[in-house]
Amino acid sequence: MADETAELPPRESRPSPIDIHVGSRIRLRRTLLGMSQERLGDALGLTFQQVQKYERGVNRVGASRLFDISRVLDVPISYFFDDMPEGLSETPISGPRGRVYGFAEHQEPFNAGVDDQLTKRETLELVRAYYRITDPAMRKRMFDLMKSLAPTETAFEAS
Repeated sequence: MADETAELPPRESRPSPIDIHVGSRIRLRRTLLGMSQERLGDALGLTFQQVQKYERGVNRVGASRLFDISRVLDVPISYFFDDMPEGLSETPISGPRGRVYGFAEHQEPFNAGVDDQLTKRETLELVRAYYRITDPAMRKRMFDLMKSLAPTETAFEAS
């Protein structure tokens, strides 16, 4: 009897760009909440190593697991697909009938390039510190102060 596994195409060893993006969004939200990988894993009944694999895109997140993660991280499921890198939605879809392209209309990326700023450690630490301010009035004053120190949006867009 012939070995049936020899007929199967080799599995691609690199993670899918979509899995990497979803994993980075999991990491971003978890970090913004100040939650450790271990704590997220405990809430999901997983080890922190499994959470690490999801965040790196090494392991694909199934639909039910993504639903659970969205509930623990308190975001809609669509959050994990927000700010998808340009061109990723135009890649062909692999299926039983070969590679096809989706029928959805092209959408302009929302806040292109801003995602890089949101993942910087400085930004994450600032957001966490801001939300640790328990007095709502003080937090509002800090918010107003930050806005007053920043250049106007038109000046920001010009640079």
